[in-house]
Amino acid sequence: MTLKEAKVGTTVKVSKLSGEGPVKRRIMDMGITKGTEIYVRKVAPLGDPVEVTVRGYELSLRKEDAQLIEVE
Repeated sequence: MTLKEAKVGTTVKVSKLSGEGPVKRRIMDMGITKGTEIYVRKVAPLGDPVEVTVRGYELSLRKEDAQLIEVE
């Protein structure tokens, strides 16, 4: 399952990051690494962006970025 598919109000754990080069690096720079817990706060009406809480701060991710983050 990807972060894009996670339900609002759930806490998920990152199992794998997909993507290449600068895109993967940007996601990791935001604090999203393997083993990190992410709380899904809300999803905009059209699905973009996804608002999450990571390591104590709030973050908005595009659908394309959320799809690269595999969670369990």
